[in-house]
Amino acid sequence: MDCVLIRVDNRLVHGQIIEAWVPFLKASRIIVVDDEVASDFFRETVIKMAVPSDVEVIIHSVEDFVKYNALQVNDIHDRVRSIILFSNVWDALRAYALGFSFDKLNIGNIYNDECRQKLSACVLLSDEDIASIQSLLQRGVRIEMRRIPRERPLNIAEALNPLL
Repeated sequence: MDCVLIRVDNRLVHGQIIEAWVPFLKASRIIVVDDEVASDFFRETVIKMAVPSDVEVIIHSVEDFVKYNALQVNDIHDRVRSIILFSNVWDALRAYALGFSFDKLNIGNIYNDECRQKLSACVLLSDEDIASIQSLLQRGVRIEMRRIPRERPLNIAEALNPLL
């Protein structure tokens, strides 16, 4: 599997993904990694209906995704350009801790009722979000905030510098 974007966006599949990121990255697969969606047939069906038929949609829980990815790493025939979507930072961290290694993470949208730090109109972080980001940064993951491809990425370590 060719992971062309690993993104945190609490909305998961929506217009920015379908209309901006998929064509920009020439992705032909979207993988949603979310425990709740993976166990909710209705939400899974709605997500799959929202995506054009030429883009494959796979939905996994965090643990199942890590197992799936381990199998794909050894499959030399699976070079499908894939966008990986997490609904929150701690799930991305959990996947990383379970063995899904990545060096770059995009944050598009995080809404949190327990907002401790507002980095933009679209990124409202809780203490748990900040701790997860800090943990990923310590592991060497570069984290950027960018909603759409034509936007200039903002390094989250710089944005959070006073808090870290």
